Amino acid sequence: MYALLVIFALAASLVVAAPKAHATNRDWLRPDATGACEWDPGVAYWVQRCDVYSAAMGRIIPVQIQPAERGGNAALYMLDGLRATERSNAWVNDVNAAKTYEHSNITLVMPIGGQSSFYADWRAPATYDFNNPVVYKWETFLTSELPAYLEQHFGIARNNNSILGLSMGGTGAMNLAAKHPDQFRQVLSFSGYLTTTLPGAQTFMRFALLDGGGYNINAMYGSTFNPRRFENDPFLNMGNLRNTDVYVSAGSAVPGPADARYRPEHVASAVALETAANFTTRLWALKARASGLNFTEVFTPTGVHNWEQFGSQLEATKPRVLDVMNAW
Repeated sequence: MYALLVIFALAASLVVAAPKAHATNRDWLRPDATGACEWDPGVAYWVQRCDVYSAAMGRIIPVQIQPAERGGNAALYMLDGLRATERSNAWVNDVNAAKTYEHSNITLVMPIGGQSSFYADWRAPATYDFNNPVVYKWETFLTSELPAYLEQHFGIARNNNSILGLSMGGTGAMNLAAKHPDQFRQVLSFSGYLTTTLPGAQTFMRFALLDGGGYNINAMYGSTFNPRRFENDPFLNMGNLRNTDVYVSAGSAVPGPADARYRPEHVASAVALETAANFTTRLWALKARASGLNFTEVFTPTGVHNWEQFGSQLEATKPRVLDVMNAW
């Protein structure tokens, strides 16, 4: 009897001491720079908010992450538009990408912040307020610091990633994919500005950055004729995408039925912005086709620069993303 009690007690102690098995890849919070990630209070579908320290920017960058359902090692980076906020990535705020990819075996990676940054490494403080300098080193963060964190805590392979973006984020995604083809196997641009150094483009961007938070475009890459500007123009670096799955899209700048819910002044602004996105995307596609690049272009018959357009493209491209990344 005593021997049975000892055996029972020993077995019980082993059960208590054993680590708890995780039912799925999404059930537990990963470590981060401040201790542990948190469940995002504003988003369902297993999205956790993780603090990732950026040595390049000298601060914490919050990232919203939905782990792959079954522990796959692929990731989809999702970049925001010009007016990115410090509260949430718009891909789970203005549309719910986490719901779209609810049953997919790919990790969604949605960095928060980067207003008017074009997700670039800026050469100088980004605003005119030199008493409160804004350091932008987004390329370093997205291609070095964040991948190291994702590899360690989410099991994401550094060479098995897709990247997409809307508007400013589309431009950034195309540049990052072209400059880091070993990291990104796929890139998708939704209404991005894909020619940034042609006549008039810099003026357009200068006014956009001033309107989008008072940012100084000369602090991004230097003067208008600085070589770094040309190295970060999707129109000029497309040759590096020959082994990448490429998808570009834009609306016609003609409002559709769904745009009727927006105020007239917002529709007018969205028409102007989508006109520019459509023109630069078509110009990019024209050169890409002449260069023999293998890509897909989609120009929808209606659609202006808003979340009706971006959200519809998110849904339309989901099968392509999962096919290319083998992440169903």
